[in-house]
Amino acid sequence: MSESKQPEGAAETPQGKELQPPTGIVVGVDGSDHGNCALIWAAREAQRRKRPLHLVTAYSVPIFAASGLDGGFATIDDSVIRQGAEIVLEQAVNSLAEYDLELDARVEAGDASGVLLEMSETAELLVFGSRGRGGFVGRLLGSVSSGLPGHSKCPTVTVPLKCAARLGAAEKPEGTKLVESTVIVGVDGSERARYTVLVAAEEAERQGLALRVVCAVPPYSGAMTWLPAPLDRQGMLEDVKVQLAAGSAWLQSHFPKLKITADVLDGPPIEILIGASEVSELLVLGTRGHGGFAGMLLGSTTDAVLHHAKGPVMVVPEHDDPRLADRANFGPMLKEI
Repeated sequence: MSESKQPEGAAETPQGKELQPPTGIVVGVDGSDHGNCALIWAAREAQRRKRPLHLVTAYSVPIFAASGLDGGFATIDDSVIRQGAEIVLEQAVNSLAEYDLELDARVEAGDASGVLLEMSETAELLVFGSRGRGGFVGRLLGSVSSGLPGHSKCPTVTVPLKCAARLGAAEKPEGTKLVESTVIVGVDGSERARYTVLVAAEEAERQGLALRVVCAVPPYSGAMTWLPAPLDRQGMLEDVKVQLAAGSAWLQSHFPKLKITADVLDGPPIEILIGASEVSELLVLGTRGHGGFAGMLLGSTTDAVLHHAKGPVMVVPEHDDPRLADRANFGPMLKEI
């Protein structure tokens, strides 16, 4: 069987040859509709940032148990599987002909989660679809989109198929809500969230969009009904508003030309953030929410939002940033325990 032709503009990826670790934007490709949505979003982001785009697909060689007297394990030749992956990449590269991009396309042997996680060590951003069933690599955009955001060393963006219309990849269904020219970031008052806000502001500025900072305060659970709810809850909401206003002033000092608004919303964070994903160009979240106003933002909340989001969701890992040092100069802030 003849070797598939490498697409023009893509780096050659023969077996045994190592490519340099990616330093730009990495997008997982598997030929599915979900993966194609992620590909379009990643290409546009690479153009905005003027950064190289790396197309990656990964595969694992099936291993099965042999039956009979000579029990054991057997593997199959991976040449056909690899050729299929190369065809998927060639199609993906050809679909980007209209974009002015520096790009390469590579096939990696191994578990998709492990491959992309390793690339996150040097990449600027990882992008993938929310699901991959029906594509070439079943795992690439399925369990990866659930597990990778919480372990990646760089920010990740999950692009659901539901936003295909806004990317021009499908017709807009009836009843679709209007997408506002806004990046929305969810916060909980913690220092981790403050770094997430900085990344969201950078993205909003890069796209020429406004930034809306949202803090969703969940209702009391049944176990807390003994508290004097009207007094304590109102006091908590006022405290959150004061700190959010101070945080917005701090953020504005670092992004003086950016339009910034901030809102404290009374309701379940998951519902509020999923709704925000439908009407924003991008929803930005952190990886953890411990130590925040209600410890409510990330972890299980982020996971739930990723599974039900109606638009692209960026998840930002923890990171030190010198701009965090002057936050206290702008007013009250949460004191983490």
